[in-house]
Amino acid sequence: MRGRQTVRDMVLSLAVIGVLVGAIYFFIPHDDSADAEQNAVKRVDYRVELITARRAAPYPVAAPEGLPETWRATSVSYKASNDRSGGAWHLGMLDPEQQYAAVEQSDAPAQPFIRSVTLGATKVEGKQAVGNQKWDRYQGEKYRALVREEAGVTTVVTGTAPYGRLADLAAALVAKRAEDGPKKG
Repeated sequence: MRGRQTVRDMVLSLAVIGVLVGAIYFFIPHDDSADAEQNAVKRVDYRVELITARRAAPYPVAAPEGLPETWRATSVSYKASNDRSGGAWHLGMLDPEQQYAAVEQSDAPAQPFIRSVTLGATKVEGKQAVGNQKWDRYQGEKYRALVREEAGVTTVVTGTAPYGRLADLAAALVAKRAEDGPKKG
């Protein structure tokens, strides 16, 4: 008989403790939005990297100007040229619908660079009008891209965003060097 009472008393004690823990959790304020903020993609300030890239790059570095606040920069980098490869500018963003879009530029050989930053996308028929310029369209399994090849630099606007959003980003690009004035588009 004594063994049954001990087990029953232990189960009752655990139930009481469970109720107390539940009540404490329920009545103590906690902020679930803090968890959401920790998992959210952070906005980055890319101004310092942009200035550095524009000083170091042998080509005018393109960055968006005048995009709405709903576009958020999420990653930025500049890798200087070396003997084997060209320099590379990267600015990753989220568009207003939370789709990824990036500006990629390099003075490296165009085709390997394009293949690398578009994750293997290939050129498709048709051009995308961006301002008064035509950009080549690329489509891949994961990314689509708009590409413009010029003497000394290849500019790629790529990501999961639709072509229209990529064109919006491309239209906002202003390419310049540290000492230059702006070159639109």
